[in-house]
Amino acid sequence: MNIVQPALPPLPPELIAKFRAIVGDKYAVTDTADIAPYLTEERDLFHGKSPLVLRPGSTAEVSEICKLASAHRIALVPQGGNTGLVGGQTPHNGEVVVSMRRLDKIRDVDASSNTMTCEAGVVLQVAQQRARDVDRLFPLSLAAEGSCTIGGNLSTNAGGTAALAYGVAREMALGLEVVLADGRILNLLSKLKKDNTGYDLRNLFIGAEGTLGIITAATLKLFPKPRAISRSISPSATASISAIPFRASTPGTC
Repeated sequence: MNIVQPALPPLPPELIAKFRAIVGDKYAVTDTADIAPYLTEERDLFHGKSPLVLRPGSTAEVSEICKLASAHRIALVPQGGNTGLVGGQTPHNGEVVVSMRRLDKIRDVDASSNTMTCEAGVVLQVAQQRARDVDRLFPLSLAAEGSCTIGGNLSTNAGGTAALAYGVAREMALGLEVVLADGRILNLLSKLKKDNTGYDLRNLFIGAEGTLGIITAATLKLFPKPRAISRSISPSATASISAIPFRASTPGTC
């Protein structure tokens, strides 16, 4: 599937050279075969095109990329683990891809405050394991947890299998670090669970899929590790529903 929109003008070689200088030769991908994995998703429904994939290794490099792109009106598409199935991470019209996978450091795990601060490219499964290492739980869980990234989870406000118990990704983030379109770095990282000061800028960026800024790091909530897990296996959906103990309520009460 292709999204039909006017194609962007070709990226001049001198601009490619400037982008390359920011991330280094090794992390500026221009070879067609090497770019190919960034242009489609797992179901092979969306097919994009891009002259350049940049793989920054720090927030500062993301900032410089955005500054240069803004100055020359170059469109960017941020990409995490490329596990999305709706084409949001695909460069449909020749945009430059900014792959966040190298921003994969866990900056802090604080069991006393039940928080973890990690960069956008940290794989969800790695974050889950680091939480388990300190006897805590990071409950976000998806089918793609072995390859999807924290930045992508937050940018898409991922739900997952534990959403009813713990909430969606938005409910698991206490703070963010974001690079704005002009390259400014917005540091909203915080371990505070109660913060009623000013505008709630954090939630503008969660679920915005990179349209307002590129998430480069996040402070996540951790939870006490469950001491026991119960499972029920039933032969049918009807049997499963009937096994749930519902308590009848009297009309007019709750």
